[in-house]
Amino acid sequence: MKIAVLIKTALDTGQLRVRDAVVVEETPLKISDIDRNAVEEAVKLKGQDKAYGVTVLKWGPLQKKVQEAENVLREALAMGLDEAYLVADEKLLNASHLATAKAIAAVVKKVGADLVLAGEATVDNYTGQIPARVAAELGWPVITYARELKVEGGRVVARRDLEDHVEVVEAPLPAVVSVTREINQPRIPTLLAIRAAMKKPINRLTLADLGIGVETKISAAYKPLVIQRKKVVIKDGTPEEKAEKLIQHLRQEGVI
Repeated sequence: MKIAVLIKTALDTGQLRVRDAVVVEETPLKISDIDRNAVEEAVKLKGQDKAYGVTVLKWGPLQKKVQEAENVLREALAMGLDEAYLVADEKLLNASHLATAKAIAAVVKKVGADLVLAGEATVDNYTGQIPARVAAELGWPVITYARELKVEGGRVVARRDLEDHVEVVEAPLPAVVSVTREINQPRIPTLLAIRAAMKKPINRLTLADLGIGVETKISAAYKPLVIQRKKVVIKDGTPEEKAEKLIQHLRQEGVI
């Protein structure tokens, strides 16, 4: 069984560079947190078979971020993946989820994967759309929010989180599964594994290599909310009078 793991080379939300808006060019990339759980689960399931990391570079400038993305993929390889595929194309920078899913599906077909694993959502966009969109492109069943997973008899069985209960579902392979943080504890690569990862292949692809084209784009949605204080200071009067003035100001602002 070949496994493809979707790895988002996400903006590091803990190191955002912000001026009037987020400066994407200066913000470093990282493995999206829940994708680490997907990588860990793939390593546990693959046995003697192969597990591939698949990422589409969404943040530019392309030449600068490609090297960062490869470094991120090296970390996933150190965790135990066997090989990685990086789709890097100017047309995919800020591309729509549909375009991203088409590119990922093309790579999945190229490697001949039987199972696709992904985090339930990415830390920079958190839409949770990509696993289902990839499944739609492939024509495969999808299971979302899996907290436990096993593969047996050509089927995948998962316990999945819903708002008020947990359910057990199964689907035939090939299939796409998104996982939650609860599914496992991602390993920390050893020094030996990190050194070995430097010898594992990272295959860089373009849309032309995959034989597909995309046209749709989304505009950047990373403008931080700026809140200005009213700078109202109530100094005079007794505590009761100050409280009454505060209540009046809050009513004028529509807070109460």
